[in-house]
Amino acid sequence: MESRFRDLVYGVALTLMIGWLLVIGRSLFVPVVTAILIVYVIIGLSRMLARMPLLGPRLSENASHVIAVVVIALIAVEVGALLVANLGVIAARAPAHQQALLNAIQQAAASLGLEREPTWQTLRADVLGEIDLQRVIRTAAASTSSLLGAQLFVLLNVAFLLLERKVMVEKVVRLTDNPAQAARTRAVIEDINRRVGRYLAVQTLLSILVGVLSWAIMAWMGLEFATLWALVIALFNYIPYVGTIIGIVFPVAMAVAQFGDLNTVLLLLAALGAVQFVVGNILSPQVMGNSLNLSPWVILISLTVWASLWGVAGAVFSVPITAIMVVVFAEFDRTRPLAVLMSQNGQITRSG
Repeated sequence: MESRFRDLVYGVALTLMIGWLLVIGRSLFVPVVTAILIVYVIIGLSRMLARMPLLGPRLSENASHVIAVVVIALIAVEVGALLVANLGVIAARAPAHQQALLNAIQQAAASLGLEREPTWQTLRADVLGEIDLQRVIRTAAASTSSLLGAQLFVLLNVAFLLLERKVMVEKVVRLTDNPAQAARTRAVIEDINRRVGRYLAVQTLLSILVGVLSWAIMAWMGLEFATLWALVIALFNYIPYVGTIIGIVFPVAMAVAQFGDLNTVLLLLAALGAVQFVVGNILSPQVMGNSLNLSPWVILISLTVWASLWGVAGAVFSVPITAIMVVVFAEFDRTRPLAVLMSQNGQITRSG
């Protein structure tokens, strides 16, 4: 009992120290982890290219990596430029949209008989009346501009990680002189690369699909800034469970301010919701399968923890980081019970 209690105390203390380091080192860790996950996406996409019947046999591994890097770099630049340009325009039009949104909410409240309630008056005066939408959007635009400056650092990390990927694996393997331990370490790394790489590559393709379909719907309905909202939906699609809901909120709010018609807003909401339902509940399970073997409840807890540590970036990183933790925990006798509890079906096999 004393040994188990001591291990528990040490584990809690170590967890608290790691959490503290993650919070104070957020500005350094987030770009580095972003670069690592981008490398996983590149490797995953490269493997998909290699399996294509016509293109795959003609491409070497380095060539497929170069193609994936160029595509991702172009997408990152275009996304950043699109965010800065559109947020600036939205900030200029924000007062008119804010007033239109407030009028729509007031009309809905009046039609429901809520206008006579003091609580509604208090809510409208203290909350809606105090929101400066233009200032919020300008702050978002400034934050986006600073993120563009960090893109160069991330892309440099991606380039060096790709160059040293194989050498880095060999360095980790050579940390031990035991051949059996070295083979086990190599197997763990390969298992992590396979699971996380496949998940991120497939999730990227599904997010692009969701963004394209959402853009087609919003453009057909004449919604302003359809490209920006499609990008927002695609980015939030990386966040499990709540990301799809958050992504839809922005274009729906824009539709309320722009159209002011309940039927049009409900039609847009239903169409975007249908896309999310089909991709998230029908297509994604068929394509993704059970490659990560993570409990849905564990994913939710991980989402909450990492979002509290690193914000939106932590929410995006939560699933890959948790998948890596399960693979590593499964390799040690003392942490193997944690891996079993965190898995979806309780069936955990060692990588080695």
